[in-house]
Amino acid sequence: MDFVDTIGEGALRLAVFAGVFLIMALAEVSAPRRDLGFGRGRRWITNMAIVLIDTLAVRLLFPLAAVGVALWADANGIGLFHLLALPGWFAGLLAFLALDLAIWAQHLAVHKIPILWRIHRVHHADVDFDVTTALRFHPFEIVLSMVWKMVVVVALGAPPLSVFLFEVVLNGMAMFNHANFNIPARLDRILRAVLVTPDMHRVHHSTDIAETDSNYGFNLSIWDRLFRTYVPQPALGHEGMTIGLDDYRTDEPTRLGWSLLLPFGPQNRVRRRREERNAGVQKAGTQKAGSQ
Repeated sequence: MDFVDTIGEGALRLAVFAGVFLIMALAEVSAPRRDLGFGRGRRWITNMAIVLIDTLAVRLLFPLAAVGVALWADANGIGLFHLLALPGWFAGLLAFLALDLAIWAQHLAVHKIPILWRIHRVHHADVDFDVTTALRFHPFEIVLSMVWKMVVVVALGAPPLSVFLFEVVLNGMAMFNHANFNIPARLDRILRAVLVTPDMHRVHHSTDIAETDSNYGFNLSIWDRLFRTYVPQPALGHEGMTIGLDDYRTDEPTRLGWSLLLPFGPQNRVRRRREERNAGVQKAGTQKAGSQ
């Protein structure tokens, strides 16, 4: 960690984030995979605002974060890898794989457990799929995710450098596999033998439930293949599939306040009242037409 300490963990992570984001954004403009139905504009402002809130929440609640607890566990000889006295390089490799599996399992859990799905659907409510979708996670989900990662890091005694590298790779890969740029089919097939590609992860953002319940990985594609949650392509094709959630195919998810309040359900009540009002208007119109 000496090099990281010299540069500064936060500064290095920010530099990698900015670089990957810029590359993905330029790729989307130069070779888009799909036309955006709702464009960038307010969507980008909202999604960028959400990641800023997420970052502040994590920094305020967890000053040490995952790398910090890894340093603490390492200094105190805590965790499975310390008990086994594994070589540093081997412990680092196992830690990276274990953390990737842990994030895959977390992603599966937020889809299967109703209260967690209420929070996670903020991510899926995005009406388009591009690099900023990778940033659109409710602050509650980011906080819970950090707690889960910290637990796994301490339990394993994961080497601090491997934790840092995993965090950087996870953020970069999330932006990569949410990016709306076209990768040639042949190259995509080669890449997805190991990595989660945009075409692979886009399937997960389909409004089709069978497709939403698939392709949970962010880094390695092996977990979805191993646990039989892998779906290679959307039934309607990448151009024909619908992105998001059926209940929220309006411009509402492009609004910051609406997105942050989504887990608490006021949107559902507003929607029901609107549907009931519209149904009442239609019924009145039908009755009036029948009386004429």
